[in-house]
Amino acid sequence: MTGDLFKRLYTALSPEPNPALSPAFRARQTQLPTLWLLGKTGAGKSSLIRALTGDSAVEIGNGFRPCTRTAAGYDFPAARPVLRFLDTRGLGEAGYDPAEDIRACQGRSHALLALVRADDPEQGALLKALADIRRQGGIGQLLAVHTGLGLVGDPRQRGQAVARHQQLLEQAWGQPLARVELDLPAQGEALGLEALLAQLADVLPIARQLLEHRQHRDREQHNFALLRRELLWYAGAAGACDALPAVGLVAVPGIQGKLLHSLAAHYGLEWDRRRFAEFAAALGGGFALHYLSRLGARQLIKFIPVYGQTLGATTAAAMSFATTYALGRAACKYLYHLSRGEEVVAGDIRASFDQAMQDIRSTAEHETHRH
Repeated sequence: MTGDLFKRLYTALSPEPNPALSPAFRARQTQLPTLWLLGKTGAGKSSLIRALTGDSAVEIGNGFRPCTRTAAGYDFPAARPVLRFLDTRGLGEAGYDPAEDIRACQGRSHALLALVRADDPEQGALLKALADIRRQGGIGQLLAVHTGLGLVGDPRQRGQAVARHQQLLEQAWGQPLARVELDLPAQGEALGLEALLAQLADVLPIARQLLEHRQHRDREQHNFALLRRELLWYAGAAGACDALPAVGLVAVPGIQGKLLHSLAAHYGLEWDRRRFAEFAAALGGGFALHYLSRLGARQLIKFIPVYGQTLGATTAAAMSFATTYALGRAACKYLYHLSRGEEVVAGDIRASFDQAMQDIRSTAEHETHRH
């Protein structure tokens, strides 16, 4: 890597104060992928959020922020949110017309979970709401979630109740629906979460990336899992700002620079010029040239009339999302070995970057296509 090229790359990825970053982070906040939970009071919406996030403090009114008269959002994680849960309350309550709240929630959501408790035969309010949502056409992804299985003791009756509810949901939606069966006891481990996460991979991929609980092969992977949410937050911010003409050229490298410095701090290290040079070398001699040329090309494409403001901007945003995540993944591996005084193998660092790009590609495309 030539000295001039390295200087340009290091300057681009500098964490120095950058006025373009604050608007980028604010834009991301307004574009959080949102999972809408729709069901009668008592269907298990808060219990489901607690089980997915591991946040035992999640209760109605605790952690939720009002969005409409009866709907509220819960951002997760709280400090640097990557995912928003939206809860519409009051379905089935006397005198409550959810039409206004449903219209508001529909415009903010990207996927919908319809929760039905197995022991509750009266689902008229939910079915009407689903029919209205389907007719308005704002939500394309719906997953049927059957809860309260343990409340129906007889297995045969339980199966009949689930089958009947599923039939009613599909009639209201007008087509077959994927379904998940969950048991969310007040105490003990929830059953069916892995099946739910597998289904979420189709309706909202980032939810799977954020919430899944993998078995890790080694300590390095375990450490990375603890930082994955932070990587997704920075990746989302990079994708959000790179959807705009010219903004990404300045903001995306600044966001990535902040990410690298933040990760180094997590490992008790300082991200300086020497460390950056070693990391860039581990990624390969052509990395700097490739990075800078692709970044500039993505910004130029966005100025092409019509194409640049649509497909070009979406492609640029998806690439910035994926590249930011992959840079963070490779940096985590590099910093882990460095913090332990172990040898840094360049091939392993580059392999981590390439694998992360492959793993995150579908999530990045789904994330940026919605904006």
